[in-house]
Amino acid sequence: MHATEFLKAKDVAINAPVVAALTGEERSLKLSVIEAIGKAALSDGETPTKYPSKDTEWQTVKSELLTVPMWGGKRVIVIEDANEFLTDNRAALEAYCEKPSKKSVLILDLKSLPANQKIYKIINKNGAVVDCSPLKGAALTKWLQEFVKNEYGKSIAPNASALLVELVGEHLGHLEQEIGKLASYAGETQTIDAESVRKLVGDWKTETTWQMNDATRDARMGDALHALDKLLNSGSHPVMLLGGLTYTFKKYATGTELAKQGTPLGEALTQAGCWANEVQAAQSYLKRLGYAKASQLTRRLIDTDAGLKGASSLNERVQVELLLMKLAGLAE
Repeated sequence: MHATEFLKAKDVAINAPVVAALTGEERSLKLSVIEAIGKAALSDGETPTKYPSKDTEWQTVKSELLTVPMWGGKRVIVIEDANEFLTDNRAALEAYCEKPSKKSVLILDLKSLPANQKIYKIINKNGAVVDCSPLKGAALTKWLQEFVKNEYGKSIAPNASALLVELVGEHLGHLEQEIGKLASYAGETQTIDAESVRKLVGDWKTETTWQMNDATRDARMGDALHALDKLLNSGSHPVMLLGGLTYTFKKYATGTELAKQGTPLGEALTQAGCWANEVQAAQSYLKRLGYAKASQLTRRLIDTDAGLKGASSLNERVQVELLLMKLAGLAE
């Protein structure tokens, strides 16, 4: 079960599992699951007891698990970074998880736990294996929408969700922080829009990325390459910069295809997700390129993505510079 589903389950608030394995890399999800189990299992004012994997003896942990809590409730014992602990104490853990104490909760914080391992099957039968891997694609979009609604009573526009992920990444903790700022900024407005995301989220690197994109669109290559140089020298990875370019130019590519099907170009660009103050410049850009070059925008982005991931022997900077020239319509 994924952590987002686990946290929504009604019985978590009533009965915590007596043994749980948390797998995956999304730290904020693991902390949320531990907090939820703690609220269900512990007496008021108590917190989980945490042990590091290294130098922790099983007998110490077992003694804690078998000790009856003085003030009621249960004990919650968390083994952090527990893969090494599991390797060193596999047989003992398998035996304990077969018949876990009903007065305690053992949580193993693991990077991974293959489903074909015996202990996975034991924990899944007698407790819970909770997948705390990052959300992606439609699942991440759904989580964003639900989080905004449940926490702030608002909605977030689809293009705002997409832009937020492009700027912040898929880390849920970071997304939660940015949504808090956006919800506060929205005030009485019920929908968080893409313009608000662009205005509030990110730092000077974000603004410089927009400047690079706009300069490329308008064929101001001196400005575009200067912005690229600033970003690369500051440590921005070319793959991340490609993500920003893709967000902008994919809209232009989508608008091109809608226009080909008969939708007026301005309306097509709006449907593709362009902001109102961007449509006129985007129309001028696509008319300057012509359909033949405009229809190649997506292919150019895909080819560069493959090149940056190893398909090209060219230097990464050179690959991005060539992409800017091609997107601007100044190179084939």
